[in-house]
Amino acid sequence: MSKVFFITGAGRGLGTDIARQALAAGHRVVATGRRPDQVREAIGGEHDNLLVTALDITNPEQARQAARQAVETFGRIDVLVNNAANFYAGYFEEISDAQMRHQIETNLFGPMNVTRAVLPVMRAQRDGHVITLSSIAGLVGQEFCVAYAAAKFGVEGWMESLRFDVEPFGIRTTVVEPGFFRTELLVDASTTWAELSIDDYAERTAATRKVWESMNGQQSGDPAKLADALLKVAALEQPPLRFVAGADAIPTAEAKGEELLAQARASRALGADLAHDDAA
Repeated sequence: MSKVFFITGAGRGLGTDIARQALAAGHRVVATGRRPDQVREAIGGEHDNLLVTALDITNPEQARQAARQAVETFGRIDVLVNNAANFYAGYFEEISDAQMRHQIETNLFGPMNVTRAVLPVMRAQRDGHVITLSSIAGLVGQEFCVAYAAAKFGVEGWMESLRFDVEPFGIRTTVVEPGFFRTELLVDASTTWAELSIDDYAERTAATRKVWESMNGQQSGDPAKLADALLKVAALEQPPLRFVAGADAIPTAEAKGEELLAQARASRALGADLAHDDAA
């Protein structure tokens, strides 16, 4: 059945792949990005089932306007794919306060802005599916990823709780936790390096940045295959609440689950009997 997909960050990387494959499958697509001409060109030009519209996800009014245009053009929004994101890389003390706030503004408040604009449409329909791209870094903290992980851990908590808000209206939610895919997250347009410099970190920063830069384009995951998997998830009547994507991500998530279970069990002696003692 044809659906209306609303995709953020459709001008390159995974967003472009999702848009192209959704169109090829006969769906209608609202492809958004900060530069509409770039979005249109990346997807392959004009298409009868395509609406390209400008959207900076940090701008709530633009999000509302894009949602209105989607409904005016296609009558509804069935699947929201919160894909747009960027990456601030570096050690915590070297990432400025402004950089940390920009990271969270884009990667956490950005998808919140778009979802807040789209949910009234889905509630009126009593149907919809919100898919938000998190990361394995939203489950497991990693070196040099403190800002990115902070935002993505926030995405995890928001999406896990949002489920309970919207399920009564027939709206499903899925948070996606990819491992390393060739999604262009590490290109210059998406990656910002820490702007501060502290001597104690200098040697590690230089070496770690070199490793990250060398990974661009070499990641094992194929974004076209991830896009195909996401279309399959969107087609499910009961989609998963979480989708751990990639051969590298699954064992990492499993290990985190085992670690949390072990830590919970180890906490019994100190953490289980902390209720107020009325007899005291």
